[in-house]
Amino acid sequence: MKLWSRTSPATGTESPGDGHAPGIPPELLQRVKLIEIKARRLVDDLFLGEYHAIFRGRGIEFDELRPYVPGDDVRSIDWKAFARTGEPFIRRYREDRDLTVIFAVDVSASQRAGALPRTKGDLAAEICAVLALAAIRNKDRVGLLLFAAEPELYIRPANGAGNVFRVVREMLWPQPRTSGTSIGAALQYLADVQKRRATVFLVSDFLSTGYSASIRSAARRHDLIGIRVREPIDEALPAAGLIRLADSETGAMMEVDSSSVAVREAYAAHIRRLDAERRLLFGQAGIDEIEVEVGVDYVPALLRFFRKRALAVAG
Repeated sequence: MKLWSRTSPATGTESPGDGHAPGIPPELLQRVKLIEIKARRLVDDLFLGEYHAIFRGRGIEFDELRPYVPGDDVRSIDWKAFARTGEPFIRRYREDRDLTVIFAVDVSASQRAGALPRTKGDLAAEICAVLALAAIRNKDRVGLLLFAAEPELYIRPANGAGNVFRVVREMLWPQPRTSGTSIGAALQYLADVQKRRATVFLVSDFLSTGYSASIRSAARRHDLIGIRVREPIDEALPAAGLIRLADSETGAMMEVDSSSVAVREAYAAHIRRLDAERRLLFGQAGIDEIEVEVGVDYVPALLRFFRKRALAVAG
């Protein structure tokens, strides 16, 4: 599969994310800077300690040998050192804090469509900025995968605040080549490129189907967390009479009588069915989920997620 990226023609490697990529409108860069400023404030005031507490390194690495003392677990004795010295020593390890955090973000047309001035894509970018900045502050690596019907752009995990700027910039300025949404294709690509266990935030409105098997597989390999981003019209049609709806993915048009209670209920019932199936799937696969909505403060949702994770870690 050929994956689009901003690359150097000479080397084929990704161009450095310096925040000054050619062709990007200055007003977009200003939006990125404003989001980064807000994210820094939220991380400093609310989320930094919570992030550190719940996303601890899952690996361990050797730290030192120390003399054995009564009460130590004999399974920790370094028998090679004992053979050399005749004295028992305990191998001590320290936690590997070097985590990898990847944002797999739906950038299909539905993320830029809606009835409100702010889009689902805008909200997703801001939330990811908060989480990415918290990760960078903890010396974790941050990467990005944008997808529509196919994977569109992949930024390899890296350290540094400049990487957060680039992640947000790419999310606000997606240029997908494909229409439609395939969560399955995105997770399969991620499985191919990310062999090491990572914390993966999967960001979408989850209004598509056919991703159950890929979700289960990804959850076995990674710490997978869903971020469901919606706006009100995704879940309920307003009673506005005869209206024309456009499928943002295909462009297909449809006229519906939104004043009809039956029409509005059928629309809402379809969404409720999708949500029930997803929640059941996530529960079975052990996937946490953060639900946010355009026009509603997302900070309480993030705090609930952190507190739930903190309880799980403490337990």
